Amino acid sequence: KVKAQIEEKEGKTFDVFTAVEFKTQLVAGTNYFIKVHVGNEEFMHLRVFKSLPHENEQLRLHSYQGSKTKHDELAYF
Repeated sequence: KVKAQIEEKEGKTFDVFTAVEFKTQLVAGTNYFIKVHVGNEEFMHLRVFKSLPHENEQLRLHSYQGSKTKHDELAYF
């Protein structure tokens, strides 16, 4: 659901965009930390925020880190 947001920020499209790992953090909603395979040996780490159900908001890309590898640890950022 956040692929279009990351493509807009990066100014390019991704033919491959597959989540391979995730972690969650409960706040006033939920932060999802997601490792995404974006082709070849490239990965990105995404931080996506999901608001509480009563707020009825879309998933929001909070931040991301590029130039990651398959073996980089997925951690809070």
